[in-house]
Amino acid sequence: MALEYTEIIKERSPFIKLLGVEVLKLENGNCQLSLKIKENFLNVHKNVHGGVIYSMADISMGVAVYSTIKKDEEAATIEIKINYLKPSKGKKLLCDANIIQKGKNIAVLEAEIKEDEKIVAKAIGTFSIFKQKVIK
Repeated sequence: MALEYTEIIKERSPFIKLLGVEVLKLENGNCQLSLKIKENFLNVHKNVHGGVIYSMADISMGVAVYSTIKKDEEAATIEIKINYLKPSKGKKLLCDANIIQKGKNIAVLEAEIKEDEKIVAKAIGTFSIFKQKVIK
């Protein structure tokens, strides 16, 4: 199920394909991603751009939510707060996300982004859960 799901996500999201994010683990409400850092992911200081780190947090929390919802439901980011704790100069980032609280329509998650076992950022996000719209 998890592997099939990650392939579906990649097909539906060109942005995930563009970044090259890999899903390492996906269990009920928990997700671990990895990302190999490319030169064009760096900012003017040669650190990983904050937008790349933010995107990892958003994607990992979104995938974690999707692993818990019904087939006729969708999820979307409402809000994310991120704290950048140290610059990242590495070649690979790992992101772990898990659900803190999930109700019928709202889920709250946390994500931790690491480089070489050191935390570079922490995020908390709120996601909306809703029924898929049928397009006619």
